[in-house]
Amino acid sequence: MVEDQVPKKELKHKKTIAILTSGGDAPGMNGAIRAVTRTALNAGYHVLGVRRGYHGLLRGDIVELDSRSVSDVLHRGGTFLMTARSDTFASEEGLKKAVDMADIFNIDVLVVIGGDGTARGAKAIADKGVPVIVIPATIDNDIGATEYSLGFDTALNTAIQAIDKLRDTASSHERCSVVEVMGRESGYIALGVGVASGAEVLLVPEKEFDFNDDIVLTLIKDRNAGKQHYIVVMAEGVGLASDMAKRIEERTGIETRSTQLGYLQRGGAPSYRDRWISSLMGVRAVQAILDGRLNRMIIHKNGDCHDIDLEQALAAGKRPLEDSLDMADTITI
Repeated sequence: MVEDQVPKKELKHKKTIAILTSGGDAPGMNGAIRAVTRTALNAGYHVLGVRRGYHGLLRGDIVELDSRSVSDVLHRGGTFLMTARSDTFASEEGLKKAVDMADIFNIDVLVVIGGDGTARGAKAIADKGVPVIVIPATIDNDIGATEYSLGFDTALNTAIQAIDKLRDTASSHERCSVVEVMGRESGYIALGVGVASGAEVLLVPEKEFDFNDDIVLTLIKDRNAGKQHYIVVMAEGVGLASDMAKRIEERTGIETRSTQLGYLQRGGAPSYRDRWISSLMGVRAVQAILDGRLNRMIIHKNGDCHDIDLEQALAAGKRPLEDSLDMADTITI
């Protein structure tokens, strides 16, 4: 198994690893928890699970994890450690409580799994003296340092399956379906879903568009060419699908319906890719700890997992590649 690839090493200082998931849940989080736990146990560490994210850390909602604790979780979406948001943690008082709780439970390294906000929280606690390792997990795939974050592939497949079903009913009624996907201010989900589902129009925050030229004219030309159904995929950062659907119907006369996929995209069994990469990232996290490389982020780049300095990782910006946007232009709007 992947977890068994790390040999046992003589431990010097770091004896206890705690694992925490925070922010929005993402398919693959459980796989990462499993991989970290079993790899760390194999290396001789004591492993703890922090329930309910940073909020749970402040409260001491911490349990012991063993090999049995992480059995039968790889195929499950979400996070069995649960997640919650904590405004208190962001304050100086909250950080002090977190550091004190880490000391009470003798936590030597905190492995944090989550998105950009979670990673910045990890940096804050690292600055207070608690070493961390961050594993990127967010369906938005908007963490700059890594080419891939856990949950993205599963979210794409979920959205594509939903759009395939919407296309069937749109065709039956000669309708236009406007589908709003998640992603905050990032267009990664919309870009992937729009291209893979064969959408007629694709709208992302990273690229300006003209309502008349890029949407109305495209749909009218398709209608005049004999097309009987239309799919518009838009990222939530562009606006509301309901507003866009109303504008399209008023301008084109095409019956238009809106669908907001919402949290549907965050659930479901992880895809093969999310199960595999979560395992690789979990193993790499423990390898970094064993080698004494702390305050790092595990990233996926060029088909493999690496670890880089956390501060450097947080400074990296990210947006969809220009050639991907150009390709999307060629086959959509």
